[in-house]
This record gives sequence, structure tokens and C-alpha cells, in this order.
Amino acid sequence: MCGVIGISHHKDAAKIAYMGLYALQHRGEEAAGIASYDSKDIHIVKNPGLVADAFDERALNELQGKTAIGHCRYSTTGSSNTKNMQPFMVKHKGKPLAVAHNGNLTNTQELYQKLEEAGSIFQTSMDSELIVHLLARTKNGDLKQWFTHVLAELKGAFSLVFLVGNTIIGARDSHGFRPLCLGKFEGSFILASESCALDLMGAKFIREVEPGEIIFINGSKIESAFLPGAESNKRSRCIFENIYFARPDSDVFGDNVYKVRKRLGAQLAKEHPVKDADFVMSIPDSGNYSALGYGEQMNLPYEVGIIRNHYI
Repeated sequence: MCGVIGISHHKDAAKIAYMGLYALQHRGEEAAGIASYDSKDIHIVKNPGLVADAFDERALNELQGKTAIGHCRYSTTGSSNTKNMQPFMVKHKGKPLAVAHNGNLTNTQELYQKLEEAGSIFQTSMDSELIVHLLARTKNGDLKQWFTHVLAELKGAFSLVFLVGNTIIGARDSHGFRPLCLGKFEGSFILASESCALDLMGAKFIREVEPGEIIFINGSKIESAFLPGAESNKRSRCIFENIYFARPDSDVFGDNVYKVRKRLGAQLAKEHPVKDADFVMSIPDSGNYSALGYGEQMNLPYEVGIIRNHYI
């Protein structure tokens, strides 16, 4: 799971990142963090718990600068501890670099071994840290060449946002496992895991980041590059985004999640109809919309039979 957000060139970048993470809370409730850049230094705040608990007004005021990235965490690779909270930040050759990652790499052991033999010392157990080490060990004259070369070494699922000075970089693996979209708010570009993050702040949805695409945003300037072989790679979207992870009011993989879940429920009714039933009920909450579709297809009423307590 996990949610990521990036904002380029806005006076309230950190506060917008906070709003975006608030909308993406369903993707990770374990920890939340924001990193911002003020043209001199990266400022970072990350704490365990929900987004509303991880930041207060004082923390948001500390996050100065017009560019920011954020992350809400659900641990997959790496244990649940403070060291593994994101964004992950380092300084390399005097330049600050931060990354937030949604996904799982499948060649972590191979990369760990390669980097440790070359002298790398790891601070966390996250596969996300590998990416920073790879970047630090590669020539970094041209941003496009630098990131294209490094990200081509990664295998598995990744939707990434980077903060490199005043530049925000977004990247998606060439199979398109995890979602990532591009939006615009008051002249500033935004990268987010789901479109619901854009809706909360009234931002305009532009498009999804293409599988294998790397987007470079500096102020109002935006450029793209693609990983080698991205066009020929098979598209492999994670089915759990549509049935569980994503919020129903989001658009992912080119379709509305609510509508997809209803269609799945209708298809289930066609393949496995129930001959004798009084009503259809869901096991909350991700099953609600599939149950609606199933009930409509079977001409059965939808009833709420189980009430979930959202606070324990």
C-alpha cells in the first residue's frame, strides 16, 4: 500500500502535501512524513500514527519552501519502526535528496549485496533506501540520464516521488503495478498516488503517469523520459488497487474505482448467482460497492447487515 505526494513551486507546498496525505490516509496508517526544500536546505518531519496526529501547526510551519514530497506508510518491506518512516533523506555532494516510495522491489537482495560490497552502509531495512544509494554511486550531471540509468536497475513495483533541490521527480515502474497521477493546482504541478488527493484541494487532474515514465518538474517546467524498454513491457496492474487499496472516488488505471467494483459485483452475480436469497450485504468496507453491483444484477435489495467501528 502506502501513499505518496509531491508538490512543485507553491508557497504552501507543505500544507498542500498534508492535505494530499490526509486524502491518501487509507493507503497507510502507520506513519506519515513530509520533506520540503527552501532553496537552501531540506526540512523534514515524520512521525508514527495518522496524518492528523503526525503533524501539528508548528510542524507544518517548520516545513519551509515551495517544493515538498510526502508519504503515508503501510509497512511491506522493512519492519515497523521510526527508522523506516519516509520520506527518506540524505545529502550527497552537498545536495539534499529525499524519496518516498510506494511498492516493493523484487531484486533487493541482489542490490543489497552489490552495494554492500562497494562499501554502502544501510541505516534502515527499507528497499527504498537502496534507490538513494544507487543514485549516490552514479554520475549525476544530467538529471534525466542520472535517474533513467539508476531506475532501470530496479525490478518490481514502484511509484516514486523524489525531491532533488527545487526539482520534483515522479517515476512509475514499466509494468505499471502501482498508480501515480499528475495534477495542477494554482499553477503548481502535483504528483499523487490517487486522484482523490487532487479532489480534496480542488486541483485539476491532468493524466496518469505512464508505466515506465519519469517526470521532472521544476517550477512551471515539466519534462518526461522513459525507462529502456518501457513500451514493450507487459502491463501488470495490481488488482488489489481496484478491489481494496484505492479509495472508491479515485480514478486509477484509467477507470473509476467505484464503477469497477460495481461491475465486479455484477460479474460475480453472472458467474455465481444465488438461487434463494432475501438480500445482499457486504463485509465492510471495500465490499460495499461490489455488493451493490451484485444486488442490482440479481434484482435483490442491498442491506447493511454488519456495522464496523472505525475507531478501534
